[in-house]
Amino acid sequence: MLIHGSGGNAETAWTAVRPLAERFTLVTPNRSGYPPNPPLERIDFEVQAAELAPLLDNGAHLVGHSYGGVIALLMAARRPEEVLSLAVSEPPAFALARGNPEVDRVVGRLEEHFTRGPRDPRGFITGFLAAVGSRAQLPERLSPDAEQSIRATMAERPPWEAEIPLDALAAAPFRKLVISGAHSAAFDAVCDVLEQRLPTERAVLPGAGHSLVHAPGYPELLESFLPR
Repeated sequence: MLIHGSGGNAETAWTAVRPLAERFTLVTPNRSGYPPNPPLERIDFEVQAAELAPLLDNGAHLVGHSYGGVIALLMAARRPEEVLSLAVSEPPAFALARGNPEVDRVVGRLEEHFTRGPRDPRGFITGFLAAVGSRAQLPERLSPDAEQSIRATMAERPPWEAEIPLDALAAAPFRKLVISGAHSAAFDAVCDVLEQRLPTERAVLPGAGHSLVHAPGYPELLESFLPR
């Protein structure tokens, strides 16, 4: 089960891992507010974790990227008996590492952008991608689905407000993997906390910034992690 992050829906987020469908059943829900779902004025990671939890269906490998990683962490802590394994890539759970200068700097930059940044979709997403270190390329013209996805991102509750239940995750028996991209000291700090506190396996995939799903070796990493 693949939980997408911000900026796009499941159809655009997981193109790089579609070959895994030859070995696994891929469940790729579109989070509420993202197309083809109706737009929402407010999106909350707590609400979406509750909405998506029934899709675990008594047993699933759970994979989350970015904002979807925060949701996946919450889902796994609440329903550990239904999680076969958990893999998250650079979840922006910055509350885990507040006090770290780089984390505080990135949170401050994102807070400024969400409150005072451009309100037009292209201007907003350009600044957002720069703030998180994504190398995603925007098309020359935004489709209606792309515009709705950006507006959904603008409506998201800040992920650094998430309280990640580390003790519950540490006690859960399933295997865990945290992936970072070697591009951001802030995301590294969050991944370091998860690695130390849970504990988890750790992988580093450089080459795509925060767009880790498109990093060289990402599909192969998941394929090698899941069946073990």
